[in-house]
Amino acid sequence: MKNKTRLIQKIYSRKDIKLIEQELLCLGKDTKYDALSFCTVRLFTTIAVFILVLLFSKHGYIFAPFVAFGYYYLFYYLNITRKLNLRNKRLEHEALYFFEILSLTLESGRNLNNALKVTCENVDSEISLEFKQVLSEMDFGKTLIEALSDMKKRVSSDIINNIILNLIQTSQFGNSILDTLYIEIDFLREKQVLEVKEQINKIPNKVSIISVIFVVPLIIILILGPYLIEFIG
Repeated sequence: MKNKTRLIQKIYSRKDIKLIEQELLCLGKDTKYDALSFCTVRLFTTIAVFILVLLFSKHGYIFAPFVAFGYYYLFYYLNITRKLNLRNKRLEHEALYFFEILSLTLESGRNLNNALKVTCENVDSEISLEFKQVLSEMDFGKTLIEALSDMKKRVSSDIINNIILNLIQTSQFGNSILDTLYIEIDFLREKQVLEVKEQINKIPNKVSIISVIFVVPLIIILILGPYLIEFIG
């Protein structure tokens, strides 16, 4: 195991390992790797793919490097990039409801710490779990600002991080937390509306593609069918 670790550290730079470590941290519960195990699995499965293509393909010496190269980057995309994108979308979708409940709780007169506790107890979502970890870290002695700063490191969504940054600045400078939340809630709501409109605008293109693939060939068959039958007969 130590030999493998040393090999990985020789192949990958410390900067690359640190970047992978940060991205895996941002995956939350969606990851089964740490940075070194990810690099190890990625490297050795790529070598295995290279050898298999080399041995079992007729022109393996030509295809093996290209297939291995493609697999190397596909492994990263499937295990990090794609999962990060999906998680960010989930967090951003859940954020609107979470912060709406948080703002209502703050309106009842509670401070931010108590409002976060009440909101996390009543909202079951992935973003709620992140804030529960913030509260847990505060129980072990961290300040709210320190715990929120650590949360920023666990989330790669620019939108969520911007909200967290605003909460940190509000706590530091004593600005109105409610005013900040109202602005962020309006932004999240508008973003979701724009996303729905974008999906609606894509429908005609999808229908056109389906028509070209399925409907047009069927029409051609119906038109030319009698002539083909007559020709064959």
